[in-house]
Amino acid sequence: MARLPDFRDFDVALPGGASVRARATGPTHGPLVVVAGGISADRAPATDARRRGWWDWAVGPGAPVDTDRFAVLAIDWLPVVGAAPERPTTTQDQARALAAALDALGRPLVDAFVGASYGGCVGLAFAELFPDRVGRLVAISAPHRPHPAATAWRGVQRRILELGLETGREVEALSLARQLAMTTYRTTEELGLRFGGAPSPAALAAPHPVCDWLIARGEAHAAIADARRQIVLSDSLDRHAVEPERVTCPLTVIGFTDDRLVPIEDLRELADRAANLCRLVEAPSVFGHDAFLKEREVVGRALRTALLPLPACPEIAA
Repeated sequence: MARLPDFRDFDVALPGGASVRARATGPTHGPLVVVAGGISADRAPATDARRRGWWDWAVGPGAPVDTDRFAVLAIDWLPVVGAAPERPTTTQDQARALAAALDALGRPLVDAFVGASYGGCVGLAFAELFPDRVGRLVAISAPHRPHPAATAWRGVQRRILELGLETGREVEALSLARQLAMTTYRTTEELGLRFGGAPSPAALAAPHPVCDWLIARGEAHAAIADARRQIVLSDSLDRHAVEPERVTCPLTVIGFTDDRLVPIEDLRELADRAANLCRLVEAPSVFGHDAFLKEREVVGRALRTALLPLPACPEIAA
């Protein structure tokens, strides 16, 4: 069995009486790396004794974000499950929640912020809001503002979720919205490779093999998701806005040329306008927007390179 890192969960009080759950993983004395993922991600990127982490190959002992070398901080996204926010939740709100978690941890400075998808957007917002609190930023498949096509797709998903809430069919709506989302996360090339030439079903209107795959992904998501929270987080992505010129820390941008949600042209613009670009990494991938989860070699190598300048974890005297 693979060795699992030590971790500690803690609650972080926020202004107005709200709170957020955070997790500190790895050595308390190592360089601090914040890790943040998509809107379905949470405070557990690394695998623990209870469940598999959402980025288990990238975060853990000996992984690109090495929990033997780095202290890792991650949070659950706002809002908490069951909450009913009275106003939109922005990527800046998430950045402020992370700042509060850092204060609670007693570690005001982030040596590196590694964010993918929504988490990369939050990383950009954090670097813009708190330029003196972050050493470097790695933004993967994360633009400085959303593309209108991505907003259009997410808008349909939100309306599906709203309809499900209005009709008392939340679980079905969550599944359908996730199925639609999966068609935007992945590429036509991947679906063609996986399902091209599959036989048609015998019964009228029965699901085709690609539909069976989508239905399974949708049902798995619906079993753990909350429709109201999903609407808030999806809306948050479409409100995201950062001025690249105000991101002054060393920035690594990683993007995939087949990503339809985050076109590579938008990441090139982010890189061109950033005040302190270290590197723009581009690669093709049949996995599209999900490439940060799937392309271990490309992403892992880029992460190791970006984090290499961080100091070694100091030895603690016995």
